[in-house]
Amino acid sequence: MNSLFDFTNKTAIISGGSRGLGEQMAKTLGEAGANIVICSRNLEQCTKTAAKLQDKGIKVLALPCDVSKKEDIDNVISQTIAKFQTIDILINNSGTSWMAPFLDYPEEKWDKVLDVNLKGSFLFSQAAAKKMAEQKRGKIINVSSVTAFNGTPPHLLDAIAYNTSKGALITLTKELAIKLARYNIQVNAIAPGFFPTSITTKLEDSKNLITAGIPARRLGELSDLDGIILLLAGESSNYITGQTIAIDGGLSSSL
Repeated sequence: MNSLFDFTNKTAIISGGSRGLGEQMAKTLGEAGANIVICSRNLEQCTKTAAKLQDKGIKVLALPCDVSKKEDIDNVISQTIAKFQTIDILINNSGTSWMAPFLDYPEEKWDKVLDVNLKGSFLFSQAAAKKMAEQKRGKIINVSSVTAFNGTPPHLLDAIAYNTSKGALITLTKELAIKLARYNIQVNAIAPGFFPTSITTKLEDSKNLITAGIPARRLGELSDLDGIILLLAGESSNYITGQTIAIDGGLSSSL
């Protein structure tokens, strides 16, 4: 059983891996033996997080990357291969949001959110999958959201571009799963509910209302992600692909 969760000599790239959910996923895979590459637009924060991981004995590479720019992604891919030789796991975690009423939603903010959350996942998956196809193995995990499953009342979350991008990620996950199956690449998504992140801090005024609607009666804790990431990134999910799994304390089941 231990071999199913042994990531020794595996390499994982986590976009947006410098804080929050991304940092937790990097730590979890690193402690399981994986080499870790974290990248985001904030290289300073990536470097700080990399230092914390290195203190745990994890081999880590911190790189700058705007996932909406193909040249930045290509740089991450080439430097990862140069240092660690393989790309076994990609977690598309980079994300952004903008909250505003639909009738006043700025076009440029719509474009920015879709560029980062959706286009970025497409471009990174395409670049990583080329190396994975050569290896004849690989795992891609897209980070969607519980907000992808249904419309959200504006008094709880007025973020139409974010919700739309996360819904599109679920379809992208299914498409990639089918297109890449012949190369032994499994593609799945997770749909976190409400976790303490930089995005959810903007919802502090609605926290009690949100928590009341979660059957578990609490927000998610970062450690709640550990099991599903180890499952979807490892050998135990070799026959699971195209799926989206909610980690939300039962929220999506109660809607």
